[in-house]
Amino acid sequence: MSSHYAKFSTVYDELMMDIPYDTYVDLIELAAGELPGKKILDIGCGTGLLSAKLAKRGGEVTAVDLSADMLEVAKARANALQLPIEFMEQPMQQLTGHADIDVAVISIDSLNYVTETAEVKETFKRIYASLRPGGVLLFDVHSTFKTDVIFMESPFVYDDEKIAYIWQTEPGDAPHSVYSELAFFVKKETGDYERFDEVHVQRTFPIHDYIEMLTDAGFQIERIFADWEDEAPEEESERIFFQVRK
Repeated sequence: MSSHYAKFSTVYDELMMDIPYDTYVDLIELAAGELPGKKILDIGCGTGLLSAKLAKRGGEVTAVDLSADMLEVAKARANALQLPIEFMEQPMQQLTGHADIDVAVISIDSLNYVTETAEVKETFKRIYASLRPGGVLLFDVHSTFKTDVIFMESPFVYDDEKIAYIWQTEPGDAPHSVYSELAFFVKKETGDYERFDEVHVQRTFPIHDYIEMLTDAGFQIERIFADWEDEAPEEESERIFFQVRK
């Protein structure tokens, strides 16, 4: 994402309303068991939507993000809900200071913002080191079909009368990467619209590349599935989930 996030953090939650976060919590429980007392690391937590749901289920949540602006929104959410979540400002490829974690999660394609192969590998190694023996990592990424085909069908336009955007994409420099330019228009109390712009770069890898990187880090592959369903990925699947264990 762009390096600032301040404006984007204010509209993020509304743009994510179609994400089934409760399903994500169910997937985590399926992988790790009931959450009360479990030490959970929410990596790339954004505004803390998933962190809050995990804490409500009884998880002992540490939420990590590289954006101070996103973390401020997440902290305000946790305080309003009186949830004891610990927050840390860290890029996932520099993850440090965590130990004996029961379950780590990187949700909603956050890993795709780590675009260098070496940094994805480093992310997996650091998560592996943070987990207890038998601990679980669950994450999702864009499929190569989504980056190479669906994202290239831009421009995409959204308007709900409070927030509007125009989203233009083009192929990034690396294979299976996407360069996005977004112009947001946010309605103010006066009825006028304020514009701000974002540049996002995401990259994904073929499934076999992720498998190789995960096994090199020491993980055992337990389950690979797609699009929120207990089904194997297909050629036109859009979101690929990995459940792996230390």
